[in-house]
Amino acid sequence: MRNNSTLTVLIFTRDITYNPEKLTIYARITVDGRRAEISLKRYTSVNVWDVSKGRVIGTSQKTRLLNSYLDEVYTQIMEAYKQLLREGKVITAQAIKARYLGQDEDQKTLMELVTYHNTNMDSVLKYGTIKNYYSTERYLQKFLRDKFRTSDINLKQLNYQFIADFEQYLRNYQPEKPRRTCTNNGTMKHLSRLMKMTNLAVKLEWIEKDPFQKFKLRFQKHDRSYLSERELGFIEETTFKGGYEKVRNVFLFSCYTGLSYIDVKELTREQLVMGIDGNYWLHTKRAKTAATVKIPLLPKARVIIENYANDQGLNITGMLLPVFSNQKVNSYLKVITKACGIHKDITFHAARHTFATTVTLSNRVPIETVSKMLGHAKLTTTQIYARVLEKKVGEDMQNLIAHLEIKDKIRREAPKSSHNF
Repeated sequence: MRNNSTLTVLIFTRDITYNPEKLTIYARITVDGRRAEISLKRYTSVNVWDVSKGRVIGTSQKTRLLNSYLDEVYTQIMEAYKQLLREGKVITAQAIKARYLGQDEDQKTLMELVTYHNTNMDSVLKYGTIKNYYSTERYLQKFLRDKFRTSDINLKQLNYQFIADFEQYLRNYQPEKPRRTCTNNGTMKHLSRLMKMTNLAVKLEWIEKDPFQKFKLRFQKHDRSYLSERELGFIEETTFKGGYEKVRNVFLFSCYTGLSYIDVKELTREQLVMGIDGNYWLHTKRAKTAATVKIPLLPKARVIIENYANDQGLNITGMLLPVFSNQKVNSYLKVITKACGIHKDITFHAARHTFATTVTLSNRVPIETVSKMLGHAKLTTTQIYARVLEKKVGEDMQNLIAHLEIKDKIRREAPKSSHNF
């Protein structure tokens, strides 16, 4: 669309306090002779103001920062003008001013996007996932307040620098109350959630370009904790009382079924059914993905269920096992593993890894079968859990050694052929 409007942007000062040492700096937008002015809430002295350049004279740090800010204002006003042109809007001085200030009706803000996403996803995402999005929202609010001294910004102000600055803010954030701060992967997860929201903004046509286009998430790979067969035996053979015994039993149940904490917590007695093979199976759905999971019970898992068959509280609620809060379970597990002489950082989720590695894969259960029991849609997801244990490596190498020795023996015992020349 062709536009013949004439645009000029002037940075100037005005004495509104009758104090030549405190001139207020303004930006004046003029389109076809009509003006709109913006107070930039910056001040300077008449002695250092260059009227012809619309900038401050000098080389001090304060001067350079002020001039840099004025350059940025000019650039942003011109960008607002270009946006209106691309959108085919009527170009007026007031329209450019409104776009620059984010006051025109078409300008969406970052916190509007976050609220829109979290409100619409609240009934779609699981509680644990949506809770993480609210955590990212709180970090964004703190970042806007500390970095920009504002509660919100226009979506069109998001760019690579904003993301890079937000990343550094997350890495260096010091909470008022001492607690764990963001690790590298924690920082990347916050950025990943922000990236999903900006992708939504692109689809909604709230912004034209994804600010994450040139940004790469950098996750660090970590070895996932799990128990070896020997360590699993230590926990089974150590005697505990009260709540520690319950936590130990529920943890072992997860080790022999591969179910996550929330899946074990929500198991009811109706989900324990007799399979066509004459053995008990668990029929459930994963809370995280809603994938149907059918797991044949190993004898040790069945014994744990039988231990609580006459539990009065479970009989009333219909739940299968007594499961405490996730925080309490993980706290008790630290005591349990320490008492068993296990020097690993074990959380309840380690049981799922133990099932995948120590209980199934290392005992030659096909990875396809393990994937099915874990409720994975893709085999590649199961491969995250899959490990070639040292025991298996040792066994394979011993088999190779034996095989090579047999070949050498056959070669040595074979009759030698003689040739006369």
